[in-house]
Amino acid sequence: MAALEWLVGPANDFIWTYILIGLLLVIGLYFTFRTKFVQIRLFGEMFRLIVEKKGSDHGISAFQAFTISAASRVGTGNVTGVALAIGIGGPGAVFWMWVIAVIGMATAFVESTLAQVYKVRDGDAFRGGPAYYMEKALGLRKLGIVFAILLTMCFGFIFNSVQSNTISQSFNDVFNIPYWAVGLLLVILTAIIIFGGVQRIVKVTQAIVPIMATFYILIALFVVFINISEVPAMIALIFEHAFGIKEMAGGGVGAAMMQGIRRGLFSNEAGMGSVPNAAATANVSHPAKQGLVQSLGVFFDTIIICSATAFIIILAGLYDKGEESGILLTQASMAVHVGSWAPYFVAVAIMFFAFSSIVGNYYYGETNIEFINAHKTWMTLYRIVVLGMVMFGALAKVEVVWSMADLFMGLMAIINLLVILLLGNIAFRVLDDFTRQRKEGKNPVYKAEPGLKGADCWKDEK
Repeated sequence: MAALEWLVGPANDFIWTYILIGLLLVIGLYFTFRTKFVQIRLFGEMFRLIVEKKGSDHGISAFQAFTISAASRVGTGNVTGVALAIGIGGPGAVFWMWVIAVIGMATAFVESTLAQVYKVRDGDAFRGGPAYYMEKALGLRKLGIVFAILLTMCFGFIFNSVQSNTISQSFNDVFNIPYWAVGLLLVILTAIIIFGGVQRIVKVTQAIVPIMATFYILIALFVVFINISEVPAMIALIFEHAFGIKEMAGGGVGAAMMQGIRRGLFSNEAGMGSVPNAAATANVSHPAKQGLVQSLGVFFDTIIICSATAFIIILAGLYDKGEESGILLTQASMAVHVGSWAPYFVAVAIMFFAFSSIVGNYYYGETNIEFINAHKTWMTLYRIVVLGMVMFGALAKVEVVWSMADLFMGLMAIINLLVILLLGNIAFRVLDDFTRQRKEGKNPVYKAEPGLKGADCWKDEK
């Protein structure tokens, strides 16, 4: 117990953060150069691929896999986390958030491409992720089980309790609805979805993600429009605080850099090993296609959604008052722009973001439970525990649980980053094959290269 307290204690929080950030940055830059800046040179291709139809009637489409990952990625951190980053690091944190997102797009490409290469058939669908490529590519099933347990605990249980806690707190504060009532409603809605299988999850995320994104982006565009004369000054402020001489002398640049990098990394999940579980489900003709689609997911999460929150806060001019922080800063900033209905807007936004995350997080755990043991009894037990954690989160204070989630997520990321570093050459060759076929004017179709073990779904078979 003492060891656990040391690991998750605040005195050692910065140690984990710096180790993880260092790994993510170094490996992300390595992938950026080895893929020849895939996130920039094939950026337009990502938009074409996201709407591409399935190769057959089986599995789910590239867009549907994108919505599952976006459902988990885009959560309350896009509202509260960005506010914390700006409140601590100033407007300059936004610039570094953008930088780390661009770097993270390369990491997301590699891990999602590997998930596609080593996916497995699951009836008429597919599943996969880091645990699967640890076993199939490296022969390390035990390491895969360790990773699967960490991910299931982190996303399936702990993160879902945090998301339900955020929803219940928000609705109690704004609408005065009892915590137990919010929790019960969340349990019922979650049960209806998760007991319907992956196809029902796909249908829900396919509906929620576009709605919540459009809803939030339109509000941000409205805020920008009514403050259009201030936009040039806002952009200048972001760059000034990111590189400014005054900020450098006072240590502000370091704070802005650290907060922006941290917010970007933990928001878009690039390298964490969570998104590949969604990437593997897609039925595409080439693994690189889903790698590119999930790379776009990083852009969507950080450059679009997180920036929307940042613009709302900076244009309100409250970030340096020191009176509010986190969700309160976002809420106060919204009130400056839209008046008294700001709390209702924030509550609805959190409901969309957090509930979609519950559904996406659940699926990540499901596919890893299947990796450990595919027996139906284990899956039923997992679903019951998930529902229990949703109710627990709605009723309890979850600060200690959140600290444990940070620990589990850090361990997940370290394991996954080291593994994809070892397997990176496979993703690079897959990318080269994709770009070669595109240059030849073909719709790329992948056939596993001779000697590539574990890529059973890509054998040259009818």
